[in-house]
Formats: sequence, structure tokens, C-alpha cells
Amino acid sequence: MSALCCTVLLVLGSAGAHAAPPDAPPPTTDEVLDAARKTLQGVQKQLEGEVPDTTLLTMRGAVLQAQAQAEQTATDLEPALAKVQARLAELGAAPEGKAAEAPDVAEQRATLEKDRKQIDAQVKLARLLSVEGTQTADQIAERRRAQFTAQIGERTASILGAPFWRELRASLPRDLARLRQAAAELKTAASATPPGVWLALLLGAAGAIALRYWAVRLLLRFTSQHVPAGRLRRSLLALALTVLNVAAPAVVVHLLRLGFTSYAALSDPLERFLLAGVGMICFGAFVAGLGDALLSRRRPSWRLPPIADSEAAVMHGYPLLLAIVLVGSWGLDRLTVLLNTGLATAVAQECISALVMGLVLAWGLHRFEKQHRRELAAARAAAAQDEGASAAPATTPWTTVLAKLVWVAMAASFLCLLVGYVAVGSFIVKQLVWISIVSATVYLLNALIDDAFVAWLGGPRSDADATAQTPGVRMRAQWAVLLSAVGRLAVLLFAVVLIAAPFGQGPVELVERAGSLRDGVAIGAVRLQPSTVLQAIAVFVFGTIAVRLAQRWLRDRLLPTTGLDAAMRDSAVTLLGTMGTIAALAFALSAIGLGLERIAWVASALSVGIGFGLQAVVSNFVSGLILLAERPVKVGDWVSLSGVEGDIRRINVRATEIQMGDRSTVIVPNSEFITKIVRNVTLANPLGQVSFKLPMALDADVVQVREIILAAFAANEGVLDTPEPKVFLESVETERLIFAANGAVSSPRQAYSVKSALLFDVLARLRAIGQFPARAAPPADDPLAPDAPVPVAPVGPSPSGAV
Repeated sequence: MSALCCTVLLVLGSAGAHAAPPDAPPPTTDEVLDAARKTLQGVQKQLEGEVPDTTLLTMRGAVLQAQAQAEQTATDLEPALAKVQARLAELGAAPEGKAAEAPDVAEQRATLEKDRKQIDAQVKLARLLSVEGTQTADQIAERRRAQFTAQIGERTASILGAPFWRELRASLPRDLARLRQAAAELKTAASATPPGVWLALLLGAAGAIALRYWAVRLLLRFTSQHVPAGRLRRSLLALALTVLNVAAPAVVVHLLRLGFTSYAALSDPLERFLLAGVGMICFGAFVAGLGDALLSRRRPSWRLPPIADSEAAVMHGYPLLLAIVLVGSWGLDRLTVLLNTGLATAVAQECISALVMGLVLAWGLHRFEKQHRRELAAARAAAAQDEGASAAPATTPWTTVLAKLVWVAMAASFLCLLVGYVAVGSFIVKQLVWISIVSATVYLLNALIDDAFVAWLGGPRSDADATAQTPGVRMRAQWAVLLSAVGRLAVLLFAVVLIAAPFGQGPVELVERAGSLRDGVAIGAVRLQPSTVLQAIAVFVFGTIAVRLAQRWLRDRLLPTTGLDAAMRDSAVTLLGTMGTIAALAFALSAIGLGLERIAWVASALSVGIGFGLQAVVSNFVSGLILLAERPVKVGDWVSLSGVEGDIRRINVRATEIQMGDRSTVIVPNSEFITKIVRNVTLANPLGQVSFKLPMALDADVVQVREIILAAFAANEGVLDTPEPKVFLESVETERLIFAANGAVSSPRQAYSVKSALLFDVLARLRAIGQFPARAAPPADDPLAPDAPVPVAPVGPSPSGAV
């Protein structure tokens, strides 16, 4: 207790500057620094002896307050020091030798130099105290973790043994007397409050409870009518119900606390007990509200967890029971601290609280598992009776393993409580309950974050929906998934911090350690700070958005007013997007601190790697820029390259997409168009040509055949009049005449279909006048030729002697 009193006085002393009367002058810089130094020295002196954990926590608060004062003092003095240094720089250096200086200038220089030394010394002292305060706070945190590790392994007398009960019987009268004193103090404080005030407070508490029920009904009506249908409605309602369930008890217990403290001055320990009791009751209300919101027994369709209605009905009332046990356990624990009870009483309280909490946890888990097994059995029976019904739901392996681990942990906890390791047993039970509460909270927050981003940006819930979305909708869905993942990861990390809190590294310590990252991490000559990284991300995002808007304006507004064709316009838009993205990335790197000159050095350093590992990528990138600039091929051209022939559909920075005749797409690297021979059918002239040869008999009327072919060209709408079709007698061969015909079409892509239609028409016209194409003359050695000699087998022995 003496250490605790010294610490309280220490905190009051360190806060004396802030608790000064309003008419008192503010403390000077030297006074603030001297108070911070005394605080740190007093804490360091106390750390030389044994200090309880509660006192360590109070000491750490005083140290952090002193450290914050020193840091703020140094920050406030830096502008004044900069001004003095600037004025000295304006005066310049003092003249050397025997050169005289004006008396007023010399006097001003001396005054400024004196002020500079004083302020500089104060800044250095403040920085030193700030560092010393951080180190002392870390030392206290390490001491708390060491004490936690040592205390958890201590063994006391078993509650099953007679020595424990003898010690409890000996210390119980003294503890009961202290309890009666605390109760008498509360009764005196309650009597000091007028009955009218108590009536008003009770009416306010009743009004808060009634307002809570009215707000729940209003919230249900609002969410069902104004919130879009979907998971967001359920998760948002669950969170709102949890908050409302905390708000009403918080108002009620705060009003009751005001009834005890408004007209009477309680002792500081009892005042802190009541204030902390308000917080614990709010936490219990949060546990009960969270459980009811997740179970949602009265609104099964709005339930978030995938549990059956019967399972939710079985667990109804369990969150409230767990909350009552938690509040009662905490109240008894704080009461032993308030009364400074004996060791036997504290051990008995801790053991009873842990046993009750463990039994409640085991009872709830047993009921849920029993009902879950019934549900599985009923589902399997229904599936066996109806062959067309869906398969019975199966329990996931990880949930089964987790339940077994919880049972093992609770068994170990009960064993430790019975044999005397009360600290270990109590710690295990409290950790199980704490992990369960944190996990339920994380589940609700993750569901809310995911549903909020999906509802805001939109996102498909299935693969079929994803394939049916437009590129813009798919991009928003991707952003929704990414932002949801970031939010859920942040919640998960904070949950890990909360779970690790009982191990001696609480949220306050971890948050303060994370706060030290505001100065950034030095990587060579570049210091990465959270603010600069966020600024760089913002620059890149807004730069990318600006580039997309510029591309849209260029494609939809400016380029349609020019005489450029569609292919050139698409190339210009693509080139603008590429260069704009590179510029946005360069500006983002500049915001971090990587200027263009440093980027050049980095590029030089990476040149060897680029030359060997990224040679193909760089080559394709440069080739793509050349294709977009020189345009040897463009979108819509019919090209042939290394056996690939088709229409160019898109020219990207790295590769070009070519659509084949069978509607398949071939991705060709851009370097292929620069380093290899490319046949561009539509580069100079977009017209196509239809050519075919027609063999006729020697006695055919050549003039009539020519007229028939020309008439077929004239009758086909796909054949152009200019240049006009032509028919030539190409050659006269044995027993046939060879006619060659050609005409022009509007596109090479039409040549194949037009040629087929012409051949059908020409053959039909020739058949109508009794003319037929001539057959090809067979080779001289063809045994099926009409005039071929008939082979005769030789008579007599063969040259080899065979018969």
C-alpha cells in the first residue's frame, strides 16, 4: 500500500502544472522539465524494489504523461530556436581581428546567442527526458510481463485441504469487517442524496430502458424499409442492436453512480471501484447484446452465423448468463483489491469465480454440441428417407478439433484449480471466455466490413455472376474485395492484440509501439513514413483516375472531331494511357522521396538485370511503342505472320491480339512485328481480289465462255465495277483451254465467299448451255488413261531365276 500511495502522490505531482488554479500563471519551460525529471527519477527509484502490478500500471501512466510533456515542450521550442538561428544568420559572422562592430549590433548578437544557447539546452534536455521516459515505460512493461510469468506459476494451498480452510477462517472476520466499512460508506453517501434526486435518477434510468426498446423497434422498421435487402441489412442491424444494448445499461449505471457521488465525497479507492464498475457492466451488456444479435432467435432470416433455429433456441439466454457471471467475477476480484483481503480470501474468490465461469462455459458448449448432434441425426434420417433430398450437413473437421481442445483446456483448468495452481486454472478459463468474445466480435465486424464494401462498390457473389459483368463492374468488384480484405485484416490484427493483452503486452503498449513508426523507416537515403506512403498512394490513385478521365475525353470528345480513323484513335488512347500511368507512378515515387534523379540511378543499377532477365519484356514494350507510333500495322488490318493469319483486334503495350478465321485469338509478342517479315494485306490497298482458273474443252466457244464469266462477275453484288473484271485465255493445252478470270472486291475478307458464289454461278450457266469444264489430262503412265497400253506379264524365268 505504501508503494501505491507514493505512486498516487507521484502522479498528482506530475500533473500539478495542469491542475493549477485558473488565475495562476502557466508554468515556465524550466518548471515543466524539472517536474518531468522528478517524476522519472521517482519512478526509477521505486523500480529498484518490489512493486505490485497495479502500482506498475499507475507508474507507467505517470511516466507516459511526463514523456508526453517533455516531447511537447521540445516541439514547442523548435520554432523559437529556428527564429533565433535565422536572426543570427542575418547578422552574419562576428568580425575577426581588431575590426570594430557597432555597439548595438554587438549587444543584439550577444543577446541572441544567449537565447540560442538557453533554448538549445532546453530542447536537448526535453529530448533526453522524452527518450528516458520511453525507456522507463518499456522497462515497466517488461517488469509487468516478468511478474505475470512468475505469478502464474505459483502454487497455493489446495481448496481440498484443511490448511486452506483454516487460513480462510482466520482471515475472514477481518475481511468481513472491511466489507462492512465499505458498505457503510456507500450507505452514508446514498443517505446524503435527497430522495427527490434518487427519484429523478430512477425515473431517468426507467426512461433510458424504455427508450432502448423504442429505439430497437424504430431501428427494425428503418432497416427493413430503407436499407437494401441483402447481408448488409443483417450485419448492420446486428451491430446496431449490440450498441443499443450497451447504451441503456451504461446510462442506468452512470445515473446510479451519480446518486452515490453527487452529494458525498467517497474515498478514492471506492470511487475508482464504482467508476470501473460502470465500465464492467457496460462490457457485460456488450457480451449479452452481441450474443443475442448473433443468435437472432426472433428473426431467423436475419441471423448471420450458419446455425439452425433449434440451436439458436437452445442457446437463448446463455449470453445473458455469461455476462452476469463475468460481471460478478470481476466485481468480486475488484472487491478483494478494494478491501485488501488476505491471501486465503483472494484465492477462494479467484477459485470460485473460475469454477463458476468454467462450469457455465462447459454447460453452454455441451448444450450446443448435443443439439448439433440432434440436427445432424435428423438431417441424415431425412436424407435416407428421401433419396432426392440434399445430403445431410457435415461438421467441419476444424470445428470438431477446436471443440475437443476447449474441453481439454477446461479439464486442465479444473485440475489446476483443485490441486492449488489457482492462477493457472483461472487464467485458462478467462482466456477461453475472452477468446470467445473477441472471436464473436471479429466475426460481426468482418461480416459488416465485407457487406458494406460489396453493397457500396458492388461485387458478384458467384462465378456465374462474375463472368456476366462488364469490365467496369468487375473492376469495382475487385476494389470491393481488396478493400474488404484490408479492413478484415486490420480487424484481425487488432483482435490478436486484444487476445495477447492478458500475457502482459496490452493494447496500450502495442499501440504506443506502433505509434513510434510515425517517424518512418529509413531505407538507405530514403525514409518511408506512413504519411508519405499514404500521400504516394493517393497521388498514384488520383493520377490514374485523371489518366482514365483524359482517355475517355480523348476517345469520346476530341478524336471523333478529327479525321483520324478508328485504329489511329485507339492507338492514341492506348499511348496516352501508358504514358500517363508511367507519369503517375513517377509522381508517386517522388512523393515518397525517390526523385527522378534517384530513379535514374535505380534504373542504371537494374540495367544488368533488365538486360538478362527482362530482355524480352523490355523488347516487347519498346516494340509496342514503335507499333503505336509508326503504325506499320493497325487495328483492323489483315496480317500474316509466321503462319498466323487474321485480323488485328487490339494492340497492347506488350502484345498484339490477332483474331483467326475460326474466331480464335492468337496473342503475338510485339517484337515479332518488328524483327520478322509481316504480310499486311490491307496496308496500302484495302481492296481484295478474286481469281480463279477454268479449264474447258478444245471445241468450246471461247467468246461465249468469256461472256458467261463476265456476266457472272456483273451479276454478283460483291464484285466492284472499278477496277472492272477481266477474263484471259491463259493457255492452250492438250485437249483443253485454260481461262483465267479476276475481279476486285471491297475487302480481302470477302474474297473467299465471292469466289465461291462466282464458281457456282459460272458452272450453272455453262451447264445450262451444255458446256462442261474439261477434265485434266491424266499422266502418260496412268493405267486408267483411255489410250494407256495394257501391261503383259513376261513369259519364262525372271532374271533372278524366280518362277
